[in-house]
Amino acid sequence: MAGHITELVQGYIRQAVRFLLPIHCSSCSSLLTDDPIPHFCTDCWSSIALMPEARCSRCDRPFPSSIATTYSPTHVCQPCAERPPSYTKAWTLYPYTPPLQHAIRLLKYQGKVSLAAPLAALMIARLPPLESIDLIIPIPLHSEKLRQREFNQALLLADAIGQSLDIPVSYTNLIRTVSTPAQTTLSRKSRLKNLRRAFAVRHPHAILKRRILLIDDVFTTGTTVNECAKALRRAGSADVFALTLSRTIDTDIIPDRILAQRPFHRIF
Repeated sequence: MAGHITELVQGYIRQAVRFLLPIHCSSCSSLLTDDPIPHFCTDCWSSIALMPEARCSRCDRPFPSSIATTYSPTHVCQPCAERPPSYTKAWTLYPYTPPLQHAIRLLKYQGKVSLAAPLAALMIARLPPLESIDLIIPIPLHSEKLRQREFNQALLLADAIGQSLDIPVSYTNLIRTVSTPAQTTLSRKSRLKNLRRAFAVRHPHAILKRRILLIDDVFTTGTTVNECAKALRRAGSADVFALTLSRTIDTDIIPDRILAQRPFHRIF
C-alpha cells in the first residue's frame, strides 16, 4: 500500500515538473508527460529490441540465420573456433540500436546518471542463469577517465545487478593500468594492441578460484572483456563470464522493424 502511494506521489510530481518545464523524449522528441523513464517516452522505451535468437554459444555473436543453431545449439562462430576467448561465456542482452543506444550515450557522455537504474532494470529483466557466480566485477575505467567522467557506468550497472542477485561486487581489485584511446576510434587490429596488458589484479588472493562475472555496457569486438578475463585468469580466478547490456551488431541482422525506425536520408 505504501509503495503504491509513493508511486502515485512520484507520478504527480513528474507531471507537475514537466508541466512547468516541458521535456521531450530523447529518441522521438515527443513531449514527456507521466512517462516513468527519464528522458524517454514509454512508447520508445518499450520498443527496445531483443537480440536475435541464434547466437554463438561462446561470445553470443548473432548469426545471420537461425539455421546456424537449429541442429547445433552449441555452435560457435568462426572467430571463437579459431581463437577461443579467455572468458568461458559471454551474454549480451540487447542490440546497440536506438533508443537504447541514445540512452547509453546520454548516461556515459552527458552524465545522465538517472538512466542508470532503468538501464540496470533492463539487464535484470533478462538475466541468464547465474547461480554459480561468486563475484561481480565491472569493467574498470582508468583513473584519468574516471576523474573526467566522475563515475563508471559499468559499476552503476554492476551494483544494481549485485544487489538483485545478492552477489558481492568488487570494484577496486581489477584496475586499468594504461590510459588507452577509446576503442571506438580504432581498427580491430589496433584495438587488440591497444588493450594488451592494460589490466591488472591488485589482490590476486581475493579472486583465487572464484567464478567471476564481468559487467559492461557495450560489447563491440569483445577485446576489452577478453583482456580483463586474461588478467583475472592469470591471477588465479576460476571461470570468467561476461554480461553486457548491449552489443554492436551488423546491420544485416538488425530486424527490419528497427531499421525502419531510423531517420531516412535520401541520397541525390
